[in-house]
Amino acid sequence: MEFDKELDARGLNCPLPILRCKKSLAELQPGQILKVVATDPGSVKDFQAFCKQTGHELLSHEAANGEFTFVMKKRA
Repeated sequence: MEFDKELDARGLNCPLPILRCKKSLAELQPGQILKVVATDPGSVKDFQAFCKQTGHELLSHEAANGEFTFVMKKRA
């Protein structure tokens, strides 16, 4: 999947991945895609809740080799 910006949040624990994500989304235009890679297992629930609360669309999330990848679209 193509994305406009990538955020490396590996090694960061809650709430830092979400805070960095929020900052990165602020730099994007509506409809642009942000990819986030994190290692905090709690980030799965965090990103799901974050998108639900803020209206950004969580396009996909997957886990592999202890890393969690999230792809989200900035709300219009």
